[in-house]
Amino acid sequence: MNRLGLVIQREYITRVRKKSFIILTLLMPVLMVTLSLVPLWLSTLNDGSEKRVAVIDNTGIYAPLLESTDQYIFETVAGPDEQNTEARLGRGDLFAILQITDDLNKNPRAVSLISEKQSPQDLQSLITRTLNEKVTSQRLDNLSTSSNVDGETIARVRSIVEERGPVSLRTMRMGGDGTVSESSTEVATIIGMVFTILIYMFILMYGNMVMQAVLEEKKSRVVEVMVSSVKPVNLLIGKIVGIGLVGVTQLAIWAILGGILFSGVSLFLASPEQAAVMSADMGELDMEGIMSTVMGINWLEIGFYFLLFFIGGYVLYAAIFAMFASAVDSEEDTTQFMTPVTLIIVFAFFAGFYSVGNPDGPLAFWASLIPFSSPIVMMVRIPFGIPLWEKLLSIVLLYGTFILISILAAKIYRVGILMYGKKPSFKEMIKWTRYK
Repeated sequence: MNRLGLVIQREYITRVRKKSFIILTLLMPVLMVTLSLVPLWLSTLNDGSEKRVAVIDNTGIYAPLLESTDQYIFETVAGPDEQNTEARLGRGDLFAILQITDDLNKNPRAVSLISEKQSPQDLQSLITRTLNEKVTSQRLDNLSTSSNVDGETIARVRSIVEERGPVSLRTMRMGGDGTVSESSTEVATIIGMVFTILIYMFILMYGNMVMQAVLEEKKSRVVEVMVSSVKPVNLLIGKIVGIGLVGVTQLAIWAILGGILFSGVSLFLASPEQAAVMSADMGELDMEGIMSTVMGINWLEIGFYFLLFFIGGYVLYAAIFAMFASAVDSEEDTTQFMTPVTLIIVFAFFAGFYSVGNPDGPLAFWASLIPFSSPIVMMVRIPFGIPLWEKLLSIVLLYGTFILISILAAKIYRVGILMYGKKPSFKEMIKWTRYK
């Protein structure tokens, strides 16, 4: 047991002390937050120049409603000047031409925006919002003239609609104890995908790290010296546990740094000035509601299950990676064995990706129970709230399978680690499991 501890300590310390590990661990959370927020911030900036938009309104109804902003200047064009608008657009005097050819209340598609460059989304939103408000007003006016409703009632209805704003759908979720809490499908989707990608990335990254470690020791013949004092089974267990602890250490540091960064971002977004900027730039997005939903999530439960499924998935695939690595002499020879395993992992990732839209569907349910895909798919479902028995059954199946796979991997490892010059087949590797 003491020798097993030495193997675990060696695998752990040699990797944690590497500069690449330290740099990646400390910089990754900062890099992820930067990559997320900097594009968002840059998207709110403009080049500072005024963009002139010519408005050709054949109805004369809508052009006066388009008010200029700091970035877009709307100018109404009529009569002979209409013929010169395309030429001005070609010369760069105009940024775009907005043409309205008919009453939009009768023909909603009688409007077009012409520009040499792709028209920005904020310009499209400004125009669409203004025109929709006018069309709504027109329809209310038509209602007053075509029915017995008086103008005062219509005006009162219009003022109420404008005051209360658009409909905002709140989603609620009832717990098993009958309590009802507010939920957000969008937030649950983002959280599920983030944790799914993390497990997928870590299984591949640290599983390959185990495979590389086995191959390096076998090619350098160091393993021949090591097995003289340590049993091959203990060597395999120590390697898997040691590298797994490296992954857990990295996750723990990321969780702490991520919590600190998230708290800082929350305070930044909660400031009145930034909230006003975000509301102006992102339309009807309820930043306060999103932040309250995120803070109301049971992060302790999600983190607990993430750790369980990460450990189970990592040990399962690390044992498979080490088993195949011990049977060959070079990385090129691992292709025939690793291709099916990689395809299974990729299938699990896509199953998780497509389960986001239907977390209770047949694909999500069965893929979250099958041990080879459950670590990835289950993390998509947990933020949406699933029964406890499904989580427990998935964990039992996962851990039971990785114990069986680890036993088989240990039997193959003890034979394959000392064999050179021959690339065995699956049939021959199965024979190794029967050796005493």
